[in-house]
Formats: sequence, C-alpha cells, structure tokens
Amino acid sequence: MEFPILSALVLTPALAAAVVMLIPERRREVIRPLGVVLSLLPLPLAGVLFAEFERGEAGFQFVERAVWIDRLGADWHLGVDGISLLLVVLTTVLVPVALGASMRVDHRVKLFVAMNLLLEAGLIGVFLSLDLFLFFVFFEVILIPMAFIIGIWGSENRIYAAVKFFLYTAFGSALMLAGIIALAFIHRDQTGELGFSYLGMLGLDLGPDAQRWLFAAFALAFAIKVPVFPFHTWLPDAHVEAPTAGSVLLAGVLLKLGTYGLLRFNLPLFPDAALDFVPLMAVLAVVGVIYGAAVAIVQPDLKKLVAYSSVSHLGFIVLGTFALTSQSLQGGVVQMINHGLTTGALFLLVGMIYERRHTKLIADFGGLASSMPVFAGLFLFIAFASIGLPGLNGFVGEFLILMGSYPTLPVYTIASAVGVILAAVYLLWAYERVFTGKITNPANKGLSDLSIGETLVFVPLVALIILLGVYPKAALDVIQPSTDAVLSRIEAVTEYRAPDPGGPGFVLSGGGG
Repeated sequence: MEFPILSALVLTPALAAAVVMLIPERRREVIRPLGVVLSLLPLPLAGVLFAEFERGEAGFQFVERAVWIDRLGADWHLGVDGISLLLVVLTTVLVPVALGASMRVDHRVKLFVAMNLLLEAGLIGVFLSLDLFLFFVFFEVILIPMAFIIGIWGSENRIYAAVKFFLYTAFGSALMLAGIIALAFIHRDQTGELGFSYLGMLGLDLGPDAQRWLFAAFALAFAIKVPVFPFHTWLPDAHVEAPTAGSVLLAGVLLKLGTYGLLRFNLPLFPDAALDFVPLMAVLAVVGVIYGAAVAIVQPDLKKLVAYSSVSHLGFIVLGTFALTSQSLQGGVVQMINHGLTTGALFLLVGMIYERRHTKLIADFGGLASSMPVFAGLFLFIAFASIGLPGLNGFVGEFLILMGSYPTLPVYTIASAVGVILAAVYLLWAYERVFTGKITNPANKGLSDLSIGETLVFVPLVALIILLGVYPKAALDVIQPSTDAVLSRIEAVTEYRAPDPGGPGFVLSGGGG
C-alpha cells in the first residue's frame, strides 16, 4: 500500500494543532518554537509531492479515496494536479514564515499557534479535495481560525473586521452550498446515486439555465473570497486589523481560494455559462485592477495600501482566467503564486516596521533608509517584484496574462495594462515617502535594522521570487498540462476554440475588436 501523502499533508498540521493545545499556556518559551517546528512538517511532504509529480500529465495524481459519509455519497477523496500542486507548496512555505515572524505575540500564544496550524490544514484540504462536500467542509473550516486570528490578535477594530470577514464569506458559502446540493441531486437523477464527486460532476448533462444559476452561485462565493469588485470592502478592514501572520496568510493563500475556485469549478463544470459570463467577469476584473491601484495610491496607511494592491493584482488573475487561452490560464496560476510571495513579504515588512514604531501611517516615517538600510533594500526588492520588474517573479505572471488575454479580450487587456503603471506609482511613491530623504521625526532615529532572525524569515521568499523570475519553466511545466485540460474541456462541450499562441485571436463576446 502506498503512503497516503495527501492525507498526511492535510492531517499533519491538524494533529500538530492538537499537540500544541496540550501544552500548558505558561510554557510560552516552548510553544513558540515548537509551533514553528511543527508547521514545518508538511513542507518536506510537499517537497516530495513536487519532486515525484509526473510532468506532462494533466490528470490528478496521488489520488486517495475512501468512503466517508456513505448515506450522503460523500467520500474522503483527495488528488493533486498542476493547478493545485503549487498552491499546496505555497501554503506549506508561508505558514512557517508567518509563525516565524510572530514570535512577539505575547497573549494566548497557544491558541494563536493552534489556529495557524488549523488554518494550514484547512487550506491544504481545499486545494486537494476532489469531493465537493469535502471541499465545502474545508472551505468553511478556514473561516473559523482566520476569524479568531483577526478578532483576538488584531488591532483596535478587530472585532468589527472579524465579523465583517465572517459574514461576507459565510454568505457566499451559503450560496455555494445550495449549488453543491443541487449538483448532488442532479447527479442522483442522472446516475441513480447521490454523490459529490468532482470527477463525476464533470459528466453531468446540465441545461443552459441550470448552468447559469449554478455558475452564479459558485462564482459569487469565489468572487467574495478573491475579492472581486464590488465585493472587496471586507478585505482592507481585515488586513489592517489582522496581526502580521493573519495578513500574510490572508493575502498569500486565502484570497487564492477564490481564483482557484473559479478555475477549478466554474470553468470545467459550467463551460457554456462561463462563456456567457465572460464579459461581466472581464469588466469586474478590469475595474478591480484599476480601482484597487488608484485607491492604493491615495492611502495614508501603508498596510491599507498593500491591502488595496491585492484587489488590483487579483483582478489580473481573474482577467487571465476568463480570457480562456493557454497563456492566460498559465499566467493566472503563476500569478497566484507570485502574489502570495510578494504581497506576503510586503505584509511581513509592514508588520516589522509597525512593531518598531507602532504606527502604519506613511506620514509618520521618512528617511528610514539611513537607519534601516537592509530593511529599505529588502522593501525595494519586494516592491520591484510586485511591480513586475523583468527578472523577478511578478513579471512572468503579468506578462503571460496580458499576452494571453489580448487575443480574446483585447479592449479589456489594454485597459488593465494601466494597472501595471499605477502599481509602480503607489509602491515607488510609498517607498520614497517612507525611506528616502532626511529623518525629520525624532522617533525614527535609532530604529534597529532587521535582526538575523528577521532576515532569515525572508530567505525562502526571496529565493522563490528570484527562481520564478529567472526560471519560470519549473512552474510552467507543472501548470500547463492541467490548464490546457481545462481549455480542452470547454472546447469539447462548447463551440469555443482557444487561439493558438501567436496566432489570430478569437475575440470573445464583449471583448471588442
């Protein structure tokens, strides 16, 4: 019998959370380092998964299946493909980084560590689930630890932010649950068995009206999670009030549940409806790109600036998803990873400077490069990666999305390119105000630069930013077969034909041209 590596990936952090809860609260000096060590346990498993993954294969690998709730037809059904693999790896990298940067948390430490580990288990479970009921369970499990992380360890308005986050996402989840139940009963009517298998759902014969309603139910849940404009208003509050670890994991992984869901479920399960909704989703994506960047420019709060940058960057991913070309889908998945690395790093930096000055207002800084040169250099490096400087990871994702989206959505692509320029404006202008010039505020004099421990936290992020920037083939070889399979699925059941890279475009309805 083969080792159930996927189950181990899901259960290891959950069991680690249980172990941490058994330690007395007074042993903080043990809980903090132990939490970091336990959070590292899934990382070698993810490494083995990445190494053993068969490149060139579009289907799910390492599949595990066992009866879970027999009367409902729900199974413990896990599998990984090129779309989910890198997101699992990203999760296993960011959780230890977030915990390693949270060693100064000084109250309810045991619960804090346990909530982060439970969050890791839920995130990995979402990306690996091949049963829609199981997917929904993990999708909901994630809400609890994140709401606690914001509500207990956040800033002044943490309760408001936590409740707003929970209500927004729970509302979307309720609609998705209705869609999942409807699919299960359609599955029963057409096959004679009640079931939630994702692979089984792909074989259902859904009429046009059913596809549109189900697409809308799933898409709204995922749009809130992304968040797509105008469902984004919970995000700045959650980011600003969350502790550093919460912001890192929220931006780095949780937001990807929305973009992952759109690609994994909305396109393959409801292909006809997906084509009908392309113009709407493209409009919302472009509005998000430009609106998020424009609002980021005028933010007086550095953390809120980074939060609104997420709205803009994720708009690019949604555009690439619904452009429906091989390049755009690959770029969307790559950019999910890139955004997790760069924005996660930016939130780490903002958290570290807040710990030193207890303010996030840009106006309270200035000239920090003279007292914190390593910190300033690292911030500029991450900013360049987020902007999309060639040679760093952000360039690869944005370039593929723009190149892949233009053949089918030319007008939207041209409009969204403005967001690339605005990203340089809000990040470089923020850098100028925070780090350049002379120190005029006495409180900024004598600030300590990054310690060795703080610097080590960034090592894996910087290494991956450079690796994906200079050798994106390592990721694209994994991603391409699975994204091409999504396109093949759409082409097999609709009249849509994806344009060949570099060939003449097939302009989607509403795309212009």
